[in-house]
Amino acid sequence: MNNRDKFGSRIGFILVSAGCAIGIGNVWRFPYVAGENGGGIFVLFYLLFLVIMGIPVMTMEFAVGRASGKSAMQAFRQLEKPGSRWHIHGYLCLAGNVVLMMYYTTVSGWMVNYFVKFLSGSFTPGMTPKDVDGVFQALMANPGEMAFWMAVTVIVGFLVCSLGVQNGLERITKVMMSALLILIVVLAVHSFTLEGAGEGISFFLLPSLSKAREQGLGHVIMAAMNQSFFTLSLGIGSMEIFGSYIGKDKTLGGEALQIAGLDTFVALMSGLIIFPACYAYGVKTTQGPPLIFVTLPNVFANMTGGRIWGALFFLFMSFASFSTVIAVFENVIACSMDAFGWKRKKASLIGCVFLLIAGLPCVLGFNVWSGLRFPGIGNVLDFEDFLVSNLLLPVGSLLFLLFCVSRWGWGFDRYLTEANTGEGFRIPAGFKPYFRYVLPVLILIILVQGLLG
Repeated sequence: MNNRDKFGSRIGFILVSAGCAIGIGNVWRFPYVAGENGGGIFVLFYLLFLVIMGIPVMTMEFAVGRASGKSAMQAFRQLEKPGSRWHIHGYLCLAGNVVLMMYYTTVSGWMVNYFVKFLSGSFTPGMTPKDVDGVFQALMANPGEMAFWMAVTVIVGFLVCSLGVQNGLERITKVMMSALLILIVVLAVHSFTLEGAGEGISFFLLPSLSKAREQGLGHVIMAAMNQSFFTLSLGIGSMEIFGSYIGKDKTLGGEALQIAGLDTFVALMSGLIIFPACYAYGVKTTQGPPLIFVTLPNVFANMTGGRIWGALFFLFMSFASFSTVIAVFENVIACSMDAFGWKRKKASLIGCVFLLIAGLPCVLGFNVWSGLRFPGIGNVLDFEDFLVSNLLLPVGSLLFLLFCVSRWGWGFDRYLTEANTGEGFRIPAGFKPYFRYVLPVLILIILVQGLLG
């Protein structure tokens, strides 16, 4: 595609790619999973697996994208050997992005809704935990309210992407990510000033084997492995598309390190916002998913200036989730353009209409269809998340890996040449045995554990 969009700057590529990775997995899932798994010891294992698993697979997605100059729908077809069928994975990538957005846009809408609620004074001093929980339950029971905020997320997201890579995605993400980074520092500094904050910081950052034994060391390791792998949105081409928009002046290992570093910074800072506040107000760190929408709003509502701090927190959460939304929408648009020959405006319009409809089952699953349950999984959102997180992401990552390192695919030498083209950190050729024999086993462990656990 000769007139293919490109990023206008390297910082744009880094911020957009990081924005795709930085999302609900960082600012919602990471803190509560860390809280459930011993804090600092979980963080230590998380960082280890991020380096030995997440970053290598990210370079592979980038390499496939940059070498082909196309979305996953056409990239495998261009790079694969004649007669092979690797290009089928391109369809799985498109399906994975669509299913992800079928529920992610609903949760992103919750973030925006809570920002508006705090700004408008819906949370007031003196509210009890039961009162705050009632606000969340009322939202879940109202399909009209949930659908409205989901629709706002979808329409605004596709509107941004319809403007193009530079004029829409890159320009908006630069502003949003800059604001996100400022907000996260301000919120963290405020949390540090709370009485008792030091205990929360120690829990989060200082590894403790005794806390790991309480949860079970094996359980902590598996949780860290899962989080480090899923936090970068790997396996469904979400990163591959941005590789297709960049030049060859920088090595992909160096770029992946910077993006993973920014992603990790946000995850750690999220914990430094949440855990000091939890300890300062006597809130258990093992609350799980309700931590964000029930526990923390109660904390903000009853602290001095809580209305402002709560609004800022959920503005930060909204930016984090929306950065992922528009990045994944770009992938859906690019795949549609490559596969069907559509123009960007047409792909944006069709994608918008489709996801407005496809997002409704998740919304209705909390109220009108609340009786619909999937055995061993849960409601509609749980089922859609299971498909993406436990099946499509690990299977997709394994396919990207095997394509890049096996002689039946693109091949390790071609991958390594592409990844090491340009200035920056170079992946040593000696990593080949690890990439070919160890990394696939680690991903298979995640896949099996996700399907059986």
